[in-house]
Amino acid sequence: MFRKREEPSLAALQPQAPIERINSVLGAGINWKGSLSGSGGLRIEGAFDGDIALRGTVVIGEGGRVTCEQIRANTVIVAGMVKGNITAEKVEIRSTGRVWGDVVTAAFATEEGAFLRGQIRMEESIDLGLDSIPDPTRVAAENLPQSAPNKSE
Repeated sequence: MFRKREEPSLAALQPQAPIERINSVLGAGINWKGSLSGSGGLRIEGAFDGDIALRGTVVIGEGGRVTCEQIRANTVIVAGMVKGNITAEKVEIRSTGRVWGDVVTAAFATEEGAFLRGQIRMEESIDLGLDSIPDPTRVAAENLPQSAPNKSE
């Protein structure tokens, strides 16, 4: 009831990296053919045929169907179907997920019932080849106001 008020730590005052958000959705009933690239989170509930190169998270929902040569993203979560190779820092295949293709990742997780027909290659670090896509966390950090130096005369 009578506790000493704790001062916020220095770490609590530092800007935190933004929480990964899904800001684009390919809805159920939509069929899309082509290439997707950029920054941000993507959720696929419909059918997609093409390549994906995304600085962010790609979620293939239970109703999602992806056919591609390559998916490259920071994180890929599969609850639907993927026919193609996945290169990501983190890959997760849920119990309803089905993957036909090879996976290259630094972190891998599956749930009981998940399906993978292909090879998994674990690496210390992953080069996604997304250097031409701007990193929104770095751009946001560069745009933060800088404190002015203390001028004492």
